[in-house]
Amino acid sequence: MTQDVQQSGSEDATLAGFRKSIDNIDAALVHMLAERFRITQAVGEYKAKTALPPADPSREQEQIARLRRLAEESELDPEFSEKFLRFIIDEVIRHHERARES
Repeated sequence: MTQDVQQSGSEDATLAGFRKSIDNIDAALVHMLAERFRITQAVGEYKAKTALPPADPSREQEQIARLRRLAEESELDPEFSEKFLRFIIDEVIRHHERARES
């Protein structure tokens, strides 16, 4: 048995390397979500100024279908990807509704 495997989880170099990669990916996800929400805030303001509805069910369905296909191609559970996107879409719509009210 190698020394890495015998050490506790916090001292295991292999595990620490995996965790560092996960931390980097998590940071990238946060930055990408922040950028996405900056853009959707601008969309919400535009929709409010032009009297467009906060939600676009047709666009949402297209996006969900597209991301489900991408998930399958990437060997990611399409159900998970849809739930994740639905969570984001619901938050964006909430922001758009708030922009319309102000």
